[in-house]
Amino acid sequence: MGRIQVIFKRELASYFSTPIAAVFIVIFLMLSGAFTFYLGNYFARGQADLIPFFDFHPWLYLVLIPALAMRLWAEERRSGTIELLLTLPVTMWEAVLGKFLAAWCFTGVALAMTFPMWITVNLLGEPDNGVIFASYIGSLLMAGGFLSIGSCISALTKNQVIAFVVSVVICLGFILSGFPMVLDIFGWAPQFLLSAVSSFSFLAHFESISKGVLDLRDILYFFSLMAFWLFATVTVIDMKKAE
Repeated sequence: MGRIQVIFKRELASYFSTPIAAVFIVIFLMLSGAFTFYLGNYFARGQADLIPFFDFHPWLYLVLIPALAMRLWAEERRSGTIELLLTLPVTMWEAVLGKFLAAWCFTGVALAMTFPMWITVNLLGEPDNGVIFASYIGSLLMAGGFLSIGSCISALTKNQVIAFVVSVVICLGFILSGFPMVLDIFGWAPQFLLSAVSSFSFLAHFESISKGVLDLRDILYFFSLMAFWLFATVTVIDMKKAE
């Protein structure tokens, strides 16, 4: 844990030592506000809650999280610093986990900075704060899922643009997997297979949590997803190291 903590601190500090932190947080807050109050018709609804705010999170993350994750390993490979990192007395799992946790923590900081919206709805009405809290937890878990995918794709290439585009495509697949347009492709398949495809949808699990129900199945889904893609990241880096 000590070595993971060292990598975590190093990576987290790197975000705030460059304009990345300010740019990401400003864009995230501006888009969150615009989507909530304009596209979400917040005032026209006449209801004090954060449903419009969280409804747009999957689509915000679809662009912003891959943009954040694309540099995790692609930049290390492009600059050659990955060789230096791999010579340190740390295991591959510790390096991958440390970098992932730093990016996830940074995303959590950006998400926490939307707290004025929570305060606003409490001033305007009497929202269900339990539902809002659960939605924040679900949003953070979903962000972790996006980041783990982005981490793996970033490890595959030195080109950050390629890492970004491929990550967006894969994440979009996880978002749309429960949509009829996707399920129709598997129209020939038995019902259990359709249910399996639908169960991979980020939206289904996030919407379940955002209703205020912290179901263990939804939480396990996101953590299992993160574990799988981080394992894939370790495998990819090991393969690249052997080349």
